[in-house]
Amino acid sequence: QVQLVESGGGLVQAGGSLRLSCAASGRTFSSFAMGWFRQAPGKEREFVAAISWTGGSSSYADSVKGRFTISRDNAKNTVYLQMNSLKPEDTAVYYCAATLLTGSRINEHYPYWGQGTQVTVSS
Repeated sequence: QVQLVESGGGLVQAGGSLRLSCAASGRTFSSFAMGWFRQAPGKEREFVAAISWTGGSSSYADSVKGRFTISRDNAKNTVYLQMNSLKPEDTAVYYCAATLLTGSRINEHYPYWGQGTQVTVSS
C-alpha cells in the first residue's frame, strides 16, 4: 500500500503560479512512477503529467506542456507539480497517483490515489 497526501492548492489569479506537493508513505516510494491528474466540475478526470521512478523521464498533457513541470525527490518521498502561467481552464481538483507502469496516462493504471487538492484560477 501507498498513502498519498496532496497539498499546495489554492486560489490564484490568471498568470500566477502554484506548486503542488504529494507526500507518500507506506511501500517504497522510489519503486513507483507517479502521475498528476485533474478533474474539473462536470468533466472526467484527465491526465496532467507523469514521471518515472528515477525522475529521469517525464511526460505532459498538451494543454500544460511548457507551463507545468513535474519533479520528485525520492529522499523526501515527495512528488511536485510546478504550475506557471496558470489559466482559468486549469481550475480543477488535482490528484497525485502512483503506479508500477512508467509513463502511463491512463487512470485505471494507477491503483493508488491521494484525496486531491483544489486549484482555482480566477480571470
